[in-house]
Amino acid sequence: MKIAEIREFTTKEIEERVDAESTMLAKLSMNHAVSPLDNPQKLKVIRRDVARMKTELRKRQLSANTK
Repeated sequence: MKIAEIREFTTKEIEERVDAESTMLAKLSMNHAVSPLDNPQKLKVIRRDVARMKTELRKRQLSANTK
């Protein structure tokens, strides 16, 4: 997911997606520990998407505080 796509979401939608993606990341990590995933790069992609969404949330939080 690109940052431009994330910026289009509302704050509530981003929070919901962060929760969902974090849960999926935890499940995939556990599955990968037991048996290798077909595409281990998926872990990297999900982790970075979560980081992008959290960054956007923090940016919105800071901009709201400065107003």
